Amino acid sequence: MFRRLVFENTAALFTLVAFFTAASIYVSIAWRAIRMKRPQVERLENLPFATATPSARHDTDASHPV
Repeated sequence: MFRRLVFENTAALFTLVAFFTAASIYVSIAWRAIRMKRPQVERLENLPFATATPSARHDTDASHPV
């Protein structure tokens, strides 16, 4: 009954296409990271701390005891 359905070649093709797609994405990200210039690396490594964050409400409100 299932002899007419040939999925082995199609499944192997989809697997290879998915692997090469994922590998090309990872290689392109690594290539961009390797080629990044030093000033950009220094800017990005401190990115979360580049802007001052406002204090939380519970830090400034001293009227409520803990």
